Amino acid sequence: MHCIHAGAASPGPSPRPSQDPSQGPSSQGPSLTASPSAASEAAQGAVEPIVRMHKAGVVHAKSGRRIVSEISFELPPGRCLGLVGESGSGKTLLCRALLGLLPRGLRAEGQIRFDGVDMIHASPEAARRLRGQGMGFILQHPMTAFDPLYTLGSQLAETLQEKLDLPPGDAAAKVQASLSRLGLPERVMASYPHQLSGGQLQRCMIALALALKTRLLVADEPTTALDAQNQLEALTLFRRLKEAGTTLIFVSHDLGAVQMLADSLIVMRRGLAVEQGEAARVFNEPRHPYTQYLVATRLALTRGFRQALGGRHA
Repeated sequence: MHCIHAGAASPGPSPRPSQDPSQGPSSQGPSLTASPSAASEAAQGAVEPIVRMHKAGVVHAKSGRRIVSEISFELPPGRCLGLVGESGSGKTLLCRALLGLLPRGLRAEGQIRFDGVDMIHASPEAARRLRGQGMGFILQHPMTAFDPLYTLGSQLAETLQEKLDLPPGDAAAKVQASLSRLGLPERVMASYPHQLSGGQLQRCMIALALALKTRLLVADEPTTALDAQNQLEALTLFRRLKEAGTTLIFVSHDLGAVQMLADSLIVMRRGLAVEQGEAARVFNEPRHPYTQYLVATRLALTRGFRQALGGRHA
C-alpha cells in the first residue's frame, strides 16, 4: 500500500498524507459548505471541548528531562487556537503529543484528550484510527507527505479506501470532487508530487481532510515554505475551513498569519506557555515581556514595509 497516513509523514515508501527579552511571570475563492454552527454552539456551552489538555507535557523517556511542561487549555469545536513562539519552543511536539505521533524516545504526560479519548494512554492502533476522520495534520513541507513514486490521485484515493472503506471508483470520485472544491484542475489526479507546487500539494492535503470530514485540523507552520501569493491563498482557505465548522490548531511564528485566524492564543517559549488567552487581548494588551517583544517586532516590521512602499499599502 502507498496510502497517506492521515496527514502524518513517515520515512520510507509508505507516506502519511535577536534580542532576547527578559523572563517574566506567566501570564472570495473555492466554495466550502458550512456545517452546523459548531462555534456558536460552543459559545453557548452546548457542546464539550473537542480538545482538552491539563498540565500536558513532553518528557525525554530516558533522562526524564521535560521538554514541554504544564500546558493547559480547552478548545471548543469550530474555534481556532494559535500556537506561537520561536523555533524549539515546543509547539510542534505539543501537537504531535495530541496526534499520538511523538518521536521515539519521547513520552507525553499530564492529560491530553481528543473528543473525550485519552490520547496519552491510547494504543497506537486507536490513535491511528483517530487520525483522518478525527484529526488531520498539515505539514510544514508538503512534499514530505507524499510518496514520490505514485500519483497524487492514487495516494489520496487509497487513503479514502482504507479510512472510509470505499471501493476504488467511489474513492477516486470523492478525491476528484474534493480537489475541485479547492480549485485544483483534474490533471492533479494524474500528477506526481514533484510536478506540483508547494501550494498545490498543501491543497491536496487539505482536500484529503475535507474528503474525510476531519473534525480537527492541526496545521504546523503551513505557510512557512510558501511564497507570498500562496501564503495568502492558504490563509484564506484555512479561514474558510474554520467558517465551515472545522476546528483548527494553527502553529506559526508569523503573528500576522495567526492574527488572521486565531480566536485564542498560546505563546510558548522554552517549553512553557508564557502567556495565553483570547487572541484579541493578547495581541492588543500583551502582558509577558516575550509576547510584548513579539508584538513590537511585528509592528516594527509592518512600519518598515509601509515606509519602503511609500505608505501606499496598509
